[in-house]
Amino acid sequence: MPGRSSASRRTVLRGAAVTPLAGLGLTACSAIGGGVTTDATPTAPVELGAESDVAKGSAKLYRDHNVVVSRDEADTLKAYSTICTHAGCPINKLQGTTLVCPCHGSEFDAVTGKVVQAPATEPLAELPVKAANGKIIAGPGA
Repeated sequence: MPGRSSASRRTVLRGAAVTPLAGLGLTACSAIGGGVTTDATPTAPVELGAESDVAKGSAKLYRDHNVVVSRDEADTLKAYSTICTHAGCPINKLQGTTLVCPCHGSEFDAVTGKVVQAPATEPLAELPVKAANGKIIAGPGA
């Protein structure tokens, strides 16, 4: 019986040692692949930068606030959340006026918020935006 008790103890100790490592692996996967919710977008007005940073027909990505601001040819500012509507990943890449999600490759038009490449099927959430005193302000209450 002592041999059996010792084996059980070893099994328990191995399990105890592996469990935290498995948890770290799951945490790492969720941080890379998703797990970010729409709470990551502004919940109050935030000053993003100079109004002159966004020229007609262009867009600027504000990664720290999960916002993209664009200006169409009619000189109208638009702002969208850059939290992907497919899996909730923060979009961190802007090519011209196309936002590219790093998780699954969804692409969005930064001027309209519309999906231009699946797997996402829903457009980006539009945010209120305004220019005041030469600064761009976006988020609820802007």
